[in-house]
Amino acid sequence: MATTADFRNGLCIEFNGELYSIVEFQHVKPGKGAAFVRTKLKNLKTGKVVPNTFNAGVKIDVARVERRQYQFLYKDESGYHFMHNETFEQTFINEEMISAPDLLKEGQEVEISFHADTETPLTCDLPPFVELEIVYTEPGVRGDTATNAMKPATLETGAIVNVPLFIDVGERIKVDTRTNTYSERVKS
Repeated sequence: MATTADFRNGLCIEFNGELYSIVEFQHVKPGKGAAFVRTKLKNLKTGKVVPNTFNAGVKIDVARVERRQYQFLYKDESGYHFMHNETFEQTFINEEMISAPDLLKEGQEVEISFHADTETPLTCDLPPFVELEIVYTEPGVRGDTATNAMKPATLETGAIVNVPLFIDVGERIKVDTRTNTYSERVKS
C-alpha cells in the first residue's frame, strides 16, 4: 500500500480493478479546503488516458511491474514474436501493446513490461530513436533547401515519414519513435 505522496510519473497502480500508469500528476493545496492530487492515468490494456482526482493521503495499491529486454524476431498472424535476451524464452504480443509497431524491424531490441504477479505482458516500448534505411522517396531538387519543405519517404519497415527534400533513397535516418517523425540523417 502506498499513498498519494508516493506518486511519480511511470508508477503503475491498480485502480477500479484495472492497471494504470501515472502519466502526469500535480499536488494541489487550495487556500480553502483539503489538498488533493490531480492525475492523468493511462490504462495499460487499452492505452486510453483518463483524468482522475485523488484526495491527499488516500491509500492506493501499487502494481509490481518488471521491465525486461527482448529482441524482435518476426510477425505472423498470431502476433509479434519476441525473444528474451538472457533466457532465450519466446513470447508473442498483440500489435495494440506496441508503442510504434510500424517502426519495428527484425533483430531490434525493445523493452517489454510485465505484470509481476500474473506474468502477463502489458506494454512494449521501442527505444526513443531508431535508425532505418529509406527504400523509396521522390528525388529532391538541388537548391531547394532554403525552406523547411518536407516530402514523404518509405522506410525499410514500410512506415512512411516526412523527411527534408535533400534526403535520398538508400540513406539512413534517425526516427523518433514517440512521434513517428524524422530526427536527423545518420552519418556513415
